This record gives sequence, structure tokens and C-alpha cells, in this order.
Amino acid sequence: MPERTPESTMDDSPLRPGFGADAPPDPVSPALPHPEASQWVPELEGTSLPHNPLRVRSVVRELLETALFILLVFFIVRGIVQNFKIEGSSMEPTLHSGQYILVNKLVYFHFDLNAPMRLLPGQEGLPQRVVYPFHQPQRGDIVVFEYPKDVTKDYIKRVIALPGDEVEFRNGQVFVNGVQIEQPFLAKGALTYCVSGYACQGGPERVPAGQLFVMGDNRGNSSDSREWGPLPLDHVVGQAWLIYYPVTDWGLVPHHPYPELSTVTSQQP
Repeated sequence: MPERTPESTMDDSPLRPGFGADAPPDPVSPALPHPEASQWVPELEGTSLPHNPLRVRSVVRELLETALFILLVFFIVRGIVQNFKIEGSSMEPTLHSGQYILVNKLVYFHFDLNAPMRLLPGQEGLPQRVVYPFHQPQRGDIVVFEYPKDVTKDYIKRVIALPGDEVEFRNGQVFVNGVQIEQPFLAKGALTYCVSGYACQGGPERVPAGQLFVMGDNRGNSSDSREWGPLPLDHVVGQAWLIYYPVTDWGLVPHHPYPELSTVTSQQP
């Protein structure tokens, strides 16, 4: 006899009775679900189950919350640091054209305590009372600022003198409050002169209140306070912090605190 294959093997279980008048009643109570009903699987091919509207709303809400969180983080970070590209050679040899830097905007954060008071009737002429929770720019800091003659342009220079300081140029050297400052960041043998026609030609200059005296490290090729005068503090964007591109130049932006002036205080006007 031919060998039986699984497909040809007959089911040994008893046959279910057929339908008919003489057929015994089904032992399963009609009030209860049929035992095989739990094994029934709906046909999925070519059909789709209805979507759960609650689940859809939950997914949309999660996406919106994530998007809002990303935007919030972006604006917070943007308020603390900002990236800039160095263009030009005014800060050679410290910084080079084409480098990308991050600027710390938080370190110079400040606010006017009298600003709310000026909203009251009769208090419009109340003077500013500016407070720096951390500190204002210091001598030797490299800062990014809005060019006073065109605020759409951003410049980067080094702070030489603070409000109340006296700046003078003699024999190619820079004197602050009568003290000659050391400038190791300049190219070897570089001197600092006040070119004819510049604002500094009038002799020793006292830096007004609320302003800074800034210069580029490339003194022979820099448009700075020697030419257009002191820089208002309100124009300062932040302190140059980190060089991040090209990666071969990666590192902190070098600052010089002028230790020879550490015992010299500004004479606030």
C-alpha cells in the first residue's frame, strides 16, 4: 500500500453531527459563546482596522511638545552663546580670517534697574542704573560688538581701557593711566601709532563713562577706537570664547589681563 502523507491522513476525532430533525441538541448552551469563537481571527488582507482617535491625538501632542521643547532650548542657547566667522586680518596673529568662534553673551549680561521706574508718570528722565550680575568687559578681553557707525556689522577687537581710564600713545607704545602695558599678543616688533587724522591725535584721551577703548591686535591694519573713538558698552555682544573651526585651531580664545594694571583703578568720570 502507498505510504500515507500528512496531507492524506484523516482526522481521527469523531465527526460532528449534521443538521437535521433527528440530530441531538448541541451540548453547548446558546447563552454562552461557542468554544471555538475565541480562535476566530478576522481576515486582515485588503481591510483596515479603524484608527483609535485617542491614540492619534496622543501622538500629535507628543510631537508638538517635542517641537516646542527643541525651540525653547534653541532660543535659550542662542541667548547664551552665538557663533561668528572671523573676516579680515585685524586680529592677527591672535585670530585668523576664516576661523569660526563661539561668543559668550551671558558673561556680559546686564539690565537697567531704573527701566521699570521710567514707565511711571513723571519719571521719564530717570537716569540709567545698569547692573552687571557677572561683570562688564575687562581690560584684555576680546569682544564682539556692533560697529558704532553701522550696527549691521559686527567687529571683534581687544579691550584696552575701561570707563575713566586715560589712554596715550608714545613712541609706538600704549600707556593706560600712565603705565605702559605689555602686549605679548602682538607680532614681534609691532608698534602702535595714532595715525594722522585719527580721533586719538589730540593727546591723552579719557574714556567716557559707559564706553570702552578697543583696538585690533594687528595695529597696522585695524579700524578701532583710535579712528572712530570709544565703544559704547551697549554695543558689546559678548566675549570671544572658543575657536571651533577649523578643528586644527580648536581651543579657547586667548585673553590677556594686563597684570601691570592690576593695582591701577579706573577714575570714573
